[in-house]
Amino acid sequence: MTGATESAPVVPRVPVLNAANALTALRLVLVPVFAVSVVVSAMTHAGWRLAACLIFVVASATDLVDGWIARRFGLVTSVGKVADPIADKALTGAALLLLSWYDRLPWWVTAVILARELGITLLRFWVIRHGVIAASRGGKIKTALQILAITWYLWPMPAALAVVGPWIMGAAVLVTVVTGFDYVAQAVRLRRPAR
Repeated sequence: MTGATESAPVVPRVPVLNAANALTALRLVLVPVFAVSVVVSAMTHAGWRLAACLIFVVASATDLVDGWIARRFGLVTSVGKVADPIADKALTGAALLLLSWYDRLPWWVTAVILARELGITLLRFWVIRHGVIAASRGGKIKTALQILAITWYLWPMPAALAVVGPWIMGAAVLVTVVTGFDYVAQAVRLRRPAR
């Protein structure tokens, strides 16, 4: 021993107010703006439906961008880890509920997707002391399909194209359920005591 003490590496503190979190906050702010646009449109006024669709797409895009910024520039914060999934679920949940309210989407579809999202969120809290259930490739495909399906329903499509929407949503529901079971399996593995 030389008597010299080794200092621990200094980990820079990430400010809560950063570009990634600002985009997450923007997404949260856009949720009520989007909802009002859908309500004003009553899913019958083409102009307002276009506006609602564009707001939804912009808000969804911020999810991709804020995650990339946070990882690329080391701006991951505890606030962001909590706020990001809340913003995602608020946006998707509002869209699904409104589409069902205006009879564009069966209520059972909304119930299945929202039950899965709530269940996975609770699972993540259940295993948080044992590990993190990271977003899988299937989870990312699920998100992409949900966004595409919701966008398809919101956009005032001609009848020939509108019939494609239920097929996209069907694929989204299938992937949503399958990935839900995969997350449950991950959670059980994380909670299982090591031998």
